[in-house]
Amino acid sequence: MRAAEIEGILAAATLGAAIGVGAYTFAYAKGGSYLTDNPAACANCHIMQEHYNGWEKSSHRAVAVCNDCHTPPGFLAKYSVKASNGFWHSFAFTTGRFPEPLRIKPHNCVRCHSSVGHL
Repeated sequence: MRAAEIEGILAAATLGAAIGVGAYTFAYAKGGSYLTDNPAACANCHIMQEHYNGWEKSSHRAVAVCNDCHTPPGFLAKYSVKASNGFWHSFAFTTGRFPEPLRIKPHNCVRCHSSVGHL
């Protein structure tokens, strides 16, 4: 075999492995659920279970799902933020580098609570 053929095989094997690991990770992490507005998807990460349980008992449950407060409106903006958050959240949770307790940023509340002066 020539060097170019070996390089081609190695490149194909590397690409195949990356696609395989990516597909497995997406399936294992229930990646498809994050493409929905179902709040239960947020509880896929065990660290979010307490927040999900709190949302279920709150008054917000009747008027908002997670995406209403944590993503911007509009298809492209929403899924861009979801992709970015997905990467950075999984990185933070995998490395253990996240603040505890988790807190929503006040600017996320302004869309519905703009009349509240202290936000």
